[in-house]
Formats: sequence, structure tokens, C-alpha cells
Amino acid sequence: MSETLKFILLAVFAYLLGSVPFGYIIGKINKVDVLQIGSKSASSTNVSRALGWRWASISALLDFSKGLLPAYLARMNLTNEWLVIIVAILPMVGHVFPVYLHFRGGKGAATFYGGVSGLIGLRYFVLFFPALPIILLITRRMSLTNMIFSWLLTGAIFVFSVIIKPHALPVSYVVYSFVGAVFMLFAMRENIDRLIKGKEPETPLKW
Repeated sequence: MSETLKFILLAVFAYLLGSVPFGYIIGKINKVDVLQIGSKSASSTNVSRALGWRWASISALLDFSKGLLPAYLARMNLTNEWLVIIVAILPMVGHVFPVYLHFRGGKGAATFYGGVSGLIGLRYFVLFFPALPIILLITRRMSLTNMIFSWLLTGAIFVFSVIIKPHALPVSYVVYSFVGAVFMLFAMRENIDRLIKGKEPETPLKW
């Protein structure tokens, strides 16, 4: 199979998988329409508002896997590193703009983290992950936590691959993390507006 055909198949798979609205599905299973409550999005944070973090954690893990699997498959099957990161970013695009929900999705954080893990390796992402709940306990707002953590992660990838151990990772991975973090800011533009106005509600921590 040619590289071009592999890329096309992986790109379509990545977007369609990213579009699967696990948060919305979990809400429907529990007879809740997450598009009608809270931030009116299919995000794991919105699931937590309706059902607590037990269900939200399942939603986040599934959203994480949407980013992990396509990025890993692209890394294993494509030789062009720039085609790899295009495939890796598409699940996040699908999550934010899902074709199955008329392009009304979540914010893309968990899917972005899954993509990072698929590129750099899950064991390396796990080293950084403890910072996320710590930041959440301090900020009490998941939107702000994800914005801070995404840029910490991006900075860490840049420092490691450019300064500490040059060429340890392809430069395209640095580009991916930067583009993903910027795209998340775009997806969270309403949250940012509420944060500036002091109207962003605290994220419930109930299990």
C-alpha cells in the first residue's frame, strides 16, 4: 500500500474516531443531555457537572484513546513525520467539531493528551500527568487547568527535544504540541472570556 493511501485512510479514520462523542453517549446512557446543561458541550468536564467524575473519568479516558490510537498508528505506518502529525491532530479536530453532533463537541484536551502520548510514548506522558490534578486542586477550574497543563507539556517537549537532548524527537512533534495547545485555546475561547470576566464556574470535584 502506498504512503499516500495509508495517509488518506488514517486521516479519515482519525477524524471519524475523534468525532465519536463519548461524553454525549455517556450522558444519554444516564438519561442526561450534556448539550443542554452547563457549558452545553460534550466535554468530560461537562459530564462531571451532570454525573460526577466517575463517569467523567470514563469519558476522559475514551477521549484520550481517540487521540492515542491514530497518532500511534500513524507513527508506526507512515515514514513522513509531517503526515504523522496531520493524522495526530485530526482526532482533536473531530472532537471539537464532530460530524455526528453537527460539529458541536468538546474542548479537545483529553484527545490532545492522547495524541501526545501516541507520539512520544505513553510512559513519558505518565511522568507529566501528576501535574494536572495538582493544578486542578489549585485553580478549581478544569478549563484553566487544561490550558496551563497543555502549555507545560508543550514546553517540556520543546526543552527536552531542542535543548536537553537535541533531535531526540522529530521537530514535527514540537510543532504538533504547539498547534494542539493553540487549537485548545481556540476551542476554549468562551471559557477564556468567562475567566477574564470572573464568571467561569468552579469545576465540581464530586466523585
